[in-house]
Amino acid sequence: MRTVAISAVLAAAALAIPFTTAPAQAAAPKVRIVKIYYDSPGPDRGGNASLNGEYVVLKNFGTAAVSLKGWTIRDKNGFRYTFKAFTLKRGKTVTLRTGKGKDTATTVYWGRGWYVWNNDKDTAYLRDKAGRPVHSCSYNSSKADYKLC
Repeated sequence: MRTVAISAVLAAAALAIPFTTAPAQAAAPKVRIVKIYYDSPGPDRGGNASLNGEYVVLKNFGTAAVSLKGWTIRDKNGFRYTFKAFTLKRGKTVTLRTGKGKDTATTVYWGRGWYVWNNDKDTAYLRDKAGRPVHSCSYNSSKADYKLC
């Protein structure tokens, strides 16, 4: 009898406890930084070809095109690039080069006259047009010239 009573109490207690599930992991962002080439080939003398050897690549992993207008990429020092009208199609990449050039469907240019990315450590931050963090990628090595994120 005592065992039946204890079982009944435990069953009632189990019914009183709300069923919860583990929190879902945050979905991976649709647009992500996939590569930072932070140490352009050769000496850092500030020539446009050298500046354009430094770049960040974004990829759209989503199922639809994403307008990047107003989105920003910045580093730890606060250098910031803001995308003009640009649509990143699903499955495609866009390369943001540090120097000057003519924007295309696959490459945009920051237009800077000097380097952005430190050759040893830095972080690239991607934010949407509302300023919300979307993705970031950090590196801490002078042994490599780029980081796959």
